[in-house]
Amino acid sequence: MKRWFAIALCAVSCVNGRSRTSDAMDRVDRSLAAMGGADKVAALDVLVVKGTARHWEPEQSVKADGEMRLAGDSTFVLTRDLANDAARIEWDRNFVYPSPREYKFRETVTKTAGYVDGIDSTSRTKRDLESDPPRHAMSGVRLAAAQRELLRTSPRLLADMKAHPASLEADELAAGDKRMPAVRYQAGETALLVAFDGSTGLPARIRTIDADNIHGDSTYDLVLSDYRDVSGVKIAHTQSYQLNGKEVIHIQYQQARADAAIPQGALEVPADLQAPGPARGNVPYQWVIRRQFIGTYLDSDAVTHDPQAGPGLKLVELAPGVLQVAGGTHNSFVVEMAAELVVFDSPVGEVQSKFTLDALKAKYPSKPVKLLVLTHHHMDHTGGARTFVAQGASVLVGKGNGAHFEKVFAAPHRVDGDSLEKSPRKPGIEEIADRKVLDDGTRKVEILRIDNPHADGLLIAYVPDAKIGFVVDIWSPGRDKLGDKPTPGQAALVAAVARLSSTPERFAGGHGSVADYAPLAALAKQEPRAAR
Repeated sequence: MKRWFAIALCAVSCVNGRSRTSDAMDRVDRSLAAMGGADKVAALDVLVVKGTARHWEPEQSVKADGEMRLAGDSTFVLTRDLANDAARIEWDRNFVYPSPREYKFRETVTKTAGYVDGIDSTSRTKRDLESDPPRHAMSGVRLAAAQRELLRTSPRLLADMKAHPASLEADELAAGDKRMPAVRYQAGETALLVAFDGSTGLPARIRTIDADNIHGDSTYDLVLSDYRDVSGVKIAHTQSYQLNGKEVIHIQYQQARADAAIPQGALEVPADLQAPGPARGNVPYQWVIRRQFIGTYLDSDAVTHDPQAGPGLKLVELAPGVLQVAGGTHNSFVVEMAAELVVFDSPVGEVQSKFTLDALKAKYPSKPVKLLVLTHHHMDHTGGARTFVAQGASVLVGKGNGAHFEKVFAAPHRVDGDSLEKSPRKPGIEEIADRKVLDDGTRKVEILRIDNPHADGLLIAYVPDAKIGFVVDIWSPGRDKLGDKPTPGQAALVAAVARLSSTPERFAGGHGSVADYAPLAALAKQEPRAAR
């Protein structure tokens, strides 16, 4: 009886499996027919596109969970050798955030390597800075992200799916209150869920599930529309990327041609730029893709720093018991109290938070990190907060940011499996409306919520006995040169200093290093005050 039951169960499972595969192939075949026919799609070898792109960054908003900031507008020329999985994109990017600037550069991506010709970021690697003209090899994580998005946008994607029936499974995709027929496609390490328009059969939405350091497991969809005929193949001329349902990229094809000739060697990577191949495993796709939105991406597999430029993250003692975690693109600030440590900010993600916690445990084995202070909600300064919470820290934030971080600490992280996913806990979160003074009888730390143009609820810190403060983004000490007059952010800092118990001698920054405060105060015509 058990044997026959097992056989029957297997038969049902096998039939269901064949049905799912058969349904998947039916959907793929219908879509290929709608695009112009399987043969024409598979024979499409070259595509040259001129278009525009607009980018928004959702986690650089003024208010937590508020309106996304426009990052910039771009024009591009995309040349694709579809037969050999190679592409070149010539970009003219006009950024409006975090500062107005224009970058003209070219990206070339092949199956095994990629490189950037020109300046594409304010965070440049040592190799790029030393190159004349500027150019550098893509990191493995950037290459992996670029290859994945080229696969997602390929007009031959459905032909690839048809050629790999064992990698297909019928499913459906939920978008808002709509449910669409879909096919799951496992292309190596990349899992795509391709949904189809029920009336036309054309691809309508292509989804991945990405790890986001703020929102956790997130839907990242390419929404396709405005199909037009290009040499007998229908190609979507409007392409919208949506992160958890919000549009973060809008791409419009203005012209697309399939009859262009690609010059010999145009899509090759020079021998001296054949760096590591594409990264595998837990690639931080959202960090890699979206830091490029605002022109601040450091093209490094270390993510936090450029290994060629120095040893990387390190603890720097600024005064007795006052430290800065430096050596990367973003810094934390650490204050030693009588029985515990207070850490300000948790930049980038878990990789930097683990370094910070391990380094502090080695230096202060009997003093745990009991308090994490998050100066503001932006993802590049809070992406590793969950790691501190997993190890027992409570959290201080500016007024208005508490609900945002409650969601951050409750978000599922099955994709990247971070520390808090493995050891869940709900931290205590306290909002600071105006000021808070930490005082354990041996040391005081003043924390102020300040008015500023960068982010609502922004906090600064001050350690009176060391005469040193900590400020993030509105001034980057040691990096930002002072101009003829203070920037709005610098003016906001000077105004806030008037509320402290005494005038800081120095400020450490969330970017940059450390600098004297007096030159900024003089620039703002603000006289330092005596201690009170």
